[in-house]
Parts: sequence; C-alpha cells; structure tokens
Amino acid sequence: MAGQVRQRMIESAVQLLAQRGLQATSFSEVLESSGAPRGSVYHHFPDGKDQLVDAALELAGDRALRMLDGWAGSSPREITENFLGMWGKLLSYAHFTTGCSVLAVTVATDSPELLDHTATIFRAWRGRLAELFVHGGLGPDEASRFAAILVASSEGAVVLSRAERSMEPFDLVSEQLIEQVERLAAKP
Repeated sequence: MAGQVRQRMIESAVQLLAQRGLQATSFSEVLESSGAPRGSVYHHFPDGKDQLVDAALELAGDRALRMLDGWAGSSPREITENFLGMWGKLLSYAHFTTGCSVLAVTVATDSPELLDHTATIFRAWRGRLAELFVHGGLGPDEASRFAAILVASSEGAVVLSRAERSMEPFDLVSEQLIEQVERLAAKP
C-alpha cells in the first residue's frame, strides 16, 4: 500500500511537471492530484521536492526507453515516425497543455544533481535511438547525429506548438525530419 501511494505521487509529479513546469509543481499539487495523504510527502520523500522530482525524472526517462525498445527492428523512418507520433499524440490529446517533464526540469532547475539527471536521460534516449537507427541500417555516425537532431528538434517543436496552440510547427518539423531520415537511409 505504501509503495502504491509513493508511485501515485511520482506519477502525478511526472504529469504536473509536463503540464506546469518545475516551479508550479508543488507538494500540495502532487498530493491533491495523487490523492495521497498529507503525511506521505516526508515519509516517501524526506529529502524534499528534489527527491520527488528526481523520482519523476527516473520514471519519465524509463518509460520513454521502454517505448523505444518496442521499436527494435523497425526502419529508421518508422522509428522517426513513431518518436514524432508519440509527441504529436500527446500534444493533440492534451490540447497543447502538456510537454516533456524532462525538458521542464532541465530549463528550470538550479540543482546540479537534477540537471545531471536530465542530461543522463537525454543521453540515454539519444543513445537508444542511435542503436535502433544502426540496426535499421544507418551508419553509427549518422545514427548518432540524427538521434540528437531528432530529440532536440522534436522537443523544440513541442514547445513551439504548445506556445502557438497549433500543430503547424510540430508538423513542419516532423516533415523535415522524415525527409532527412529517408535521405540518410537511402545513402549507399
């Protein structure tokens, strides 16, 4: 039961970070969103908000990696479309109110530890994408470069689409990325 309360709090923190950012995600909001009792905060996260945010980052990072693992054996184009599709569905489903919790922490934290954790997560995503691209036929250097471009471009496209409340920026970036990965895959 205690583990379930902790997990609900972490899940709520992931969602709130993605919707409201780091500063606007408070223990009170996490408690309200998760339905956890007030005493749960310091029982499960005795080191404070950064400990909760760290756990939320871990969950968000691991979820993305598990999703990427499901694309093993796909072509570079399919991997790119799947990655972009994941973000596009999130934007549409949430009506432009949700983005990436990892990015939200990256741009707002003053904690070197949290910043290191976000860097580790982004490196893991890029690394796994590069592995998938190599297995799909891209050369290692191309795969590594394109993985970085895909993560950075999709994160930026999500931000633009949220700001403009329109899929147009995201769709434009997506089209360019798909064209680029097709060119890379067509190289001998």
